[in-house]
Amino acid sequence: MNTLNPMMVQDLPKRCDIPIEQQWDATSVYPSHEAWEEACERVSAQLPEVEGFKGRLGQGPTSLLEWFDTVERVFRELYRVHVYAGLFHNADTTDQDAAARDARARMLFSRALTAASFAEPELLEIDDALLARWMSAEPRLKQYEHYFHNLNRRRPHVRSPEVEELLGLVSEPFDSASKIHGTLADADLRFRPATSSAPDCEPLTVAQGTIGALLTHPDREVRRTAWQSYADSHLEHQSSMAACLATCVTQHVVLARARKHRSCLEAALAENAIPVAVFHGFIDAFRRHLPIWHRYFALRRRCLGSDELHVFDLKAPLTTDQPKIPFRQAVDWIADGVAPLGREYVDTLRRGVEVERWVDARPNQGKRSGAFSMGAPGTHPFILMSDSEDVYSLSTLAHELGHSMHSHLTWKHQPFVYCDYSIFVAEVASNFHQALVRSHLLSRTKDRDLRVALIEEAISNFHRYFFLMPTLARFELEIHERAERGEALTAGAMNALMRDLFAEGYGGEVVMDNERVGITWAQFSTHLYSNFYVFQYGTGIAAAHALVDRIVRREPGAAASVLELLGSGSSVYPIENLRRAGVDLTQPEPVEKAFAALDGLIDRLEELFDHRNDP
Repeated sequence: MNTLNPMMVQDLPKRCDIPIEQQWDATSVYPSHEAWEEACERVSAQLPEVEGFKGRLGQGPTSLLEWFDTVERVFRELYRVHVYAGLFHNADTTDQDAAARDARARMLFSRALTAASFAEPELLEIDDALLARWMSAEPRLKQYEHYFHNLNRRRPHVRSPEVEELLGLVSEPFDSASKIHGTLADADLRFRPATSSAPDCEPLTVAQGTIGALLTHPDREVRRTAWQSYADSHLEHQSSMAACLATCVTQHVVLARARKHRSCLEAALAENAIPVAVFHGFIDAFRRHLPIWHRYFALRRRCLGSDELHVFDLKAPLTTDQPKIPFRQAVDWIADGVAPLGREYVDTLRRGVEVERWVDARPNQGKRSGAFSMGAPGTHPFILMSDSEDVYSLSTLAHELGHSMHSHLTWKHQPFVYCDYSIFVAEVASNFHQALVRSHLLSRTKDRDLRVALIEEAISNFHRYFFLMPTLARFELEIHERAERGEALTAGAMNALMRDLFAEGYGGEVVMDNERVGITWAQFSTHLYSNFYVFQYGTGIAAAHALVDRIVRREPGAAASVLELLGSGSSVYPIENLRRAGVDLTQPEPVEKAFAALDGLIDRLEELFDHRNDP
């Protein structure tokens, strides 16, 4: 057991002080920066070859197949270039050389999109019947049938070659607002140290790599001062961050109108054929079930023995001794938890973590905040996180390994054209991993403190994806609708909106610090730039729990259907892909069942504390 993570009582190490064997293996992508430079030059030299197909796609099946082969060859290398640059930049955002490589990769990507921008308008000029005959004449074209179907579905929103070229040209500069906000948050923000109530305790470093652990610290003074420090630094830069987010929202409006969508929401969801009703249905369900959250907040206050529950108490540990879970132990537990998916799945996961160095887990100065999985065909599905050796880091690792295994299986089973998958399905895979591992551990352990910690983590995960993300989704919808009406988006307006949404969510059970709660939006320098990304965490956790329920009840074919889902990539529309696995998110049932599962967890927590003195 531990009560204080020693990493927090000293300055974070510099990136150069992290042993190579504890970093993700960038050399598996390119052996050196020089090799990466050569790859950049190769891609750049091949872009005229891509542009050379302009006007030739309708010449016949041979020409069309040559186009797809060329695009795959060029973009496979381009993706690797992009991943390699990102591995260094995300690990240390203060490294200017790494930032320069990342910027160069992004500009090269924009150039490639521009070079290929003529293709979709030109493909749409080919008669459907003629295209069908070509697929019959050239069997290798058959694999593109779903791609052609999806392109035809999007026909009303694909513009002329000239407009598509322009949209390709602006893709890189349109990404600048997100980059500025992210760089400001990860590299430039400075935080006051947190302080402890213990008189002999050294100040605790507040950083992107430590804030998660500080907010789960047993000392309330540590939590309070860390939360306030983190919020205050964002408040100091609220005008700059608001300008960035307002710019991004304006860009979303421009792109939606350029592609003739009725709204930014419709534009974002139409890309993956997700009905707008799914978004609104989820938000309506969230608002109906807010009393469940109000009940939980009241219970948490009682469990902590406090007169008041503050925002910085929402992750306070409910046991005096928090389980310490070393990284290797976490890997073992995750491997055991996902065992129902088969030996090959588990062996691949273990090899990725223990041999191939997928995971960059040690906190260091300048490391990008949060956690994520990144990669492309031809690379490992890498994971960035900042491990705190606690149950939350265990959960984070399980979540990101869900993404990485999803990528691995997609790249293994799908051709390049379907090597990606939508966020809508991605968040199912990651939350499925978390829920499956958690279910396994809860069914095995009799240790009360570990059980409480696991239930706490489970509810915390629900809090993030079934409370925080829906609240951010409501915020996101409102600011986009204001921009669509031509209203200005200022820091003050955003803060007031965020504050009001949280006040409704807390329902009077959580003490509000209006100014610091209001700046919460600024602390999501990635999520709110991804155009209606955040609500898909909620639909993801709902679908994930439905899939875990099938596994736990040992339904015939349940594991096989999950593996099929994970290996499908973008070869099937997301809604249909989930429906094949047994979950229909166009219906209310999965979300309703997920709220019922949350209610059940609150019951279990209440029972554990009602019987805390039982032998």
